[in-house]
Amino acid sequence: MRHTHPQSPVNPLPPMVMLLVLIMALVEAAFSLGSRGIIGGAQAVGWRAQAIQDFGFSNRAFAWMLENGIVRADYALGVVTYPFVHGSFTHMLFAAVMVLALGKFVGERISQWSVLALFLLSSALGAVVFGLVMPDGPGLIGAFPGVYGLIGGFTCLLWLQLGQVGAQQWRAFTLIGILLGLQLVFGVLFGGGPMWIAEVAGFVVGFFLTFLLVPGGLRRLREKLRHS
Repeated sequence: MRHTHPQSPVNPLPPMVMLLVLIMALVEAAFSLGSRGIIGGAQAVGWRAQAIQDFGFSNRAFAWMLENGIVRADYALGVVTYPFVHGSFTHMLFAAVMVLALGKFVGERISQWSVLALFLLSSALGAVVFGLVMPDGPGLIGAFPGVYGLIGGFTCLLWLQLGQVGAQQWRAFTLIGILLGLQLVFGVLFGGGPMWIAEVAGFVVGFFLTFLLVPGGLRRLREKLRHS
């Protein structure tokens, strides 16, 4: 007689999502342990500051490349490495939690490599837009532009799902509306930097890129635009 194994009520996290969070966690662990003198010796205290300088996104370095028409590998590298360098453990923790939650939703609906592309391209293009808008900006670290790219993917998938059942598709933008509203409030109360530019750009990239990544998404977008 053939036995069937009961399926787990909790679906496992997509491997690419786990990989992204693992890289962030390992980098942060090295910074935290080094700052306490547990690993790396005396020089490890400055690992975070050195990593921000070497692997963060620099607006001025980006502007220099544009002005001189020269691509320097050490400057360009920051476009893809900055999401994995955070300013503190708390900064990394909040980003990791959001990557896990949003990545699970998105990763169950598109391929694993698509999730990775969504996160990395949203991060990279978010940084590029930030560099173009603010050539003298303060620089960029942390995964939040990529997180906003996943929010864009979440919004796109929900937008398509609501369209299939004939519901009001504007409801798909509730999450990003709430987040931007909270960001505005915190900015007014505590002061905020211009990093929201990269985050909003990441959202826009993630939203439209998902139409290319989800089966039939581009066709449904064209139909919607044709009838609007």
